[in-house]
Amino acid sequence: MKASTQGFTGWHMLLAISAFFAVVIAVNVTMAFYASSSWSGLVVENTYVASQQFNGKAAAMKAMAASGVEGAFSLKGSEIRYEIHDKGGAPAIIDDVTLSFKRPVGDHEDFSLTLRKTGEGRFEADHEVAGGDWIVEAISRRNGVVIMHEAKRFDTAEFGQ
Repeated sequence: MKASTQGFTGWHMLLAISAFFAVVIAVNVTMAFYASSSWSGLVVENTYVASQQFNGKAAAMKAMAASGVEGAFSLKGSEIRYEIHDKGGAPAIIDDVTLSFKRPVGDHEDFSLTLRKTGEGRFEADHEVAGGDWIVEAISRRNGVVIMHEAKRFDTAEFGQ
């Protein structure tokens, strides 16, 4: 048996560098695939129109915040509750509430619910909410006019889910 005296050659270096870049490229392709398949990136349909509407929406949100009307969202099992009250703590007079549940990343689990009124300022719905992080957007209306529009981020673990 004859021992090799060549040691680390140019071919070894070529193979090492090729293997390194193959791993880097494979990881980049995988990350790009998951990034492009998990979220469309669409925030608004038309950015020009959204920019023209911004000041009006900002003024409406300031007026809602100044009104003192606040909502409280709760989740217990599949029971979803939303209570809304005025700045004095009395139940706000609201006709309907719509909740839109959105994942922070991805839209394949998003859903919307129109809650049933169970009393003044109290609304409920039954729907399973998968575990994890969510953004819930609540829109409360009286006579077709938006009284409160808010969005809150939560984790189902906050509600013992």
